[in-house]
Amino acid sequence: MKKIFVADDNDGILDMLRVVLEAEGFEVIVSEEPEDIFAWPAELPDLIILDIWMSGVDGRDICKQLKNGPRTKKVPVLLMSANNEVEQMANDAGADGFIAKPFEISDFLEKCVALIG
Repeated sequence: MKKIFVADDNDGILDMLRVVLEAEGFEVIVSEEPEDIFAWPAELPDLIILDIWMSGVDGRDICKQLKNGPRTKKVPVLLMSANNEVEQMANDAGADGFIAKPFEISDFLEKCVALIG
């Protein structure tokens, strides 16, 4: 079963994404603290989904750290934001994908499946 880590500071979005992804057969771990990904055990997730604008944390900075880490650099990262004008900034941070909120569930799932491979 493919594992997905999701970080967002909005409980409603975390709950919705967990339900949607679990219904598609993924194991889902959610957190309001994106730094939790750095405490991940030996087996990393197959996909990391981060909100860009979180309380006190910029998802782009977390993405850069992940992409520069020898252990985490190959894990695909999908950044999401309510500001659809930050896609280039997401790309500059090394993200493998970007989706603007609000989004269609089908579009979101399509991006997730494409990134997991």
